[in-house]
Amino acid sequence: MQLTNENYFSREASNEYMSVSQYKSFIGSMGIKGCEAMAMAEINGEWEREKSTALLVGSYVDAHFEGSLPLFKAQNPEIFTKQGSLKAEYRQAEEIINRIERDPYFMKFMSGQKQVIMTGEIGGVPWKIKMDSYIPDICIVDLKIVKSIRDRFYVKKYGYMDFITNWGYEIQGAVYQEIVRQNTGKTLPFYIAAASKEKITDIEIIQINDEALAGALEKVKEHIERVVKLKNGEIEPERCGVCDYCKFTKVLSRPILYTDLILDEMEDTE
Repeated sequence: MQLTNENYFSREASNEYMSVSQYKSFIGSMGIKGCEAMAMAEINGEWEREKSTALLVGSYVDAHFEGSLPLFKAQNPEIFTKQGSLKAEYRQAEEIINRIERDPYFMKFMSGQKQVIMTGEIGGVPWKIKMDSYIPDICIVDLKIVKSIRDRFYVKKYGYMDFITNWGYEIQGAVYQEIVRQNTGKTLPFYIAAASKEKITDIEIIQINDEALAGALEKVKEHIERVVKLKNGEIEPERCGVCDYCKFTKVLSRPILYTDLILDEMEDTE
């Protein structure tokens, strides 16, 4: 299958290729629990995640920098008021864009080729990637619009962590770096170009070092065999019990003890 911007997110592409978002749906990250049942339901077209305002704000900024903002606006009429003006959250997205564009150093990292698609193989599995800003022979850059760049997230098993570790962006960096290496023969540094949704937008260019990326890639290779078996229907997916899909499809069969209410959380983080 030849991937294009038009079919990159199609069900056919999701069945044929692994992506970072699909992998994290199955496995999760250090801070976010994955759900095999939800991941399979998404692949099979039985479940679609709700487009949250937070996600759409980030997508608005992404669309601006990739040059597809008019199309994004046409496909997402919910971002407008009845009077036809942008809702407040998306006016903030415009402010984030303006803040980014008045920083020459940030824009240097956003000056690469936009939405470049590459494919490769990791753990014997076909993968696809789509890069926000690819500067050949120089670096790989992914744009992230986040609540706060300096937020700390607490997970009992690991303690406090930054937003990159919490959301598993080191996994993304590891996969992107490896697929680019396979296509070009060069191992390029991976950067997060981050901007916050705070009242005063904060910006940073953040490098994830190669040691962290190498460690993340090894973990991907360790987990990928189970994901392939799930996608092939060789084993039954496990339910996490707490995601929206599990809540929506839950079928009660017995009472639980009140002490069980936080048991899943405790088991997941110990």
